[in-house]
Amino acid sequence: MNQVVRLLKVSTLLIFYCQAQENKEPSWLDNMHENIVESVNDSALWFDEFFMLDQNSLSTEALGEARIQFGWSPRSRELNNFESRLKLRYKLPNLKNRVDLVLSDYDDEQADNPLHNTKIDNRSEQNRFSLALQWKAKPDSGLSHRIGIGRRLQPFVKSRYRSSLNLSSLADLRFETSAYYYSNDGFGTDFSLLYSYLFTPQSMFRFNNQFYFRGKSDDWLWQHSWQQLTQFDDKIAVINGFYIEGLSRPNYHLKEYLVSSRWRVNALRDWLFFEIEPFVTWRKDERFSPSYGISLRVEGFFGHT
Repeated sequence: MNQVVRLLKVSTLLIFYCQAQENKEPSWLDNMHENIVESVNDSALWFDEFFMLDQNSLSTEALGEARIQFGWSPRSRELNNFESRLKLRYKLPNLKNRVDLVLSDYDDEQADNPLHNTKIDNRSEQNRFSLALQWKAKPDSGLSHRIGIGRRLQPFVKSRYRSSLNLSSLADLRFETSAYYYSNDGFGTDFSLLYSYLFTPQSMFRFNNQFYFRGKSDDWLWQHSWQQLTQFDDKIAVINGFYIEGLSRPNYHLKEYLVSSRWRVNALRDWLFFEIEPFVTWRKDERFSPSYGISLRVEGFFGHT
């Protein structure tokens, strides 16, 4: 545990040192960002032209965005837990902004939950590459549909519905459900219910319940989480959380629980983010003995805000 604390301190100091040196950074960082943004937008324009129905209505407003993340999450008993994420999204004006093209190497519709890093769901170890068209009847509709390929190049279709309810000026409730079909994995569905309460303008509490039915294994994966979010300023935020996860077969049972504190810092550039997340996890396959770890991540956003 002392090693984790020391690593956390060193990483925090490194981030703030880099932030203090922002004005001294060489221009190659900005040049790299500009080149990637230009490449992403050129690809967005190409895709938009591909779907253009009227050759006289050429759109020059097609834009794309990319998110790239690299991370390392060592813990006792598992030191080589590296991760990377890539997501590209293209808006297609020639289809009346109702259709997006989404490419990612992970299931981007899953909640960002640290339990996913522990691979309780075996499918998280498989190839998660996905390429899909997503469309809505109206740009602001809560109902969306996807068709594409994913999970080892399986054709799939998926529909999702989102809705929210304001309970008061401080509390709201968000509901989300989806159903999908993959050619090999078969049918699946999930739903979640998220309650949020705003304590102060800078602090919020969230209670989230999620259930995933997996047709291939004919069981339910369930997750519950309690989070406290604090925004210190426009550069630094922290999420303290407690998470539990389990399965429905052979009976409703716990597989893992985890506590963590995720610190997110916007440093060097407004498009660059760093995360430090010390955590402790207890897993059934390890007889619920504590395992200490820390996640270190860097994420870049390439697009127009």
